[in-house]
Amino acid sequence: MAFVVIDEGEPIESALKRFKRKVQQEAIIKEIKKHSVYFKPGERKRMKEAMARKRMRRRLKRDKDLEY
Repeated sequence: MAFVVIDEGEPIESALKRFKRKVQQEAIIKEIKKHSVYFKPGERKRMKEAMARKRMRRRLKRDKDLEY
């Protein structure tokens, strides 16, 4: 669980900014979104394969751009 200790005289905006950064670093929102919807095992497998293909295409494109 992310929490931030607010120092005396510290503006709320800066504390909120630190809190948001900490939540993002701990991937709390990503985890909540991941568990908010149930996917069947076959559907999860198809999504995983699609993401792997997408990563591979990005990697190939990046490598192709670096050659020139």
